[in-house]
Amino acid sequence: MPTAIRSQVIPVSDLAAAKAIYTGLLGDPHTDTPYYVGYNVDGFEVALTPGDVSGGPVAYADVDDLDTTRDTLLAAGATERDSPRQVAPEARVCVLLDKDGNAIGLRGK
Repeated sequence: MPTAIRSQVIPVSDLAAAKAIYTGLLGDPHTDTPYYVGYNVDGFEVALTPGDVSGGPVAYADVDDLDTTRDTLLAAGATERDSPRQVAPEARVCVLLDKDGNAIGLRGK
């Protein structure tokens, strides 16, 4: 599978308030839980999650092999913000930072 950016995760300090705003923009969410509110926008996932808002939104690139891609980016000079973690039975995510501190999200197996 070629690399594709198919999702953006937006950390929010008040999930209910953020959900009201994004529902007004994007319509009803397909997933509405206390830890994840997800919207499908023409096949692109926009997600709200409660948490630290200081890092800002993260766009996630879908990759075939998370570990190999992560190693390649670290060798090229990226640094790790969030180490790989399981988020679904077939999906792990991590967040790296480029030299300017911009977040690069990876999602894969």
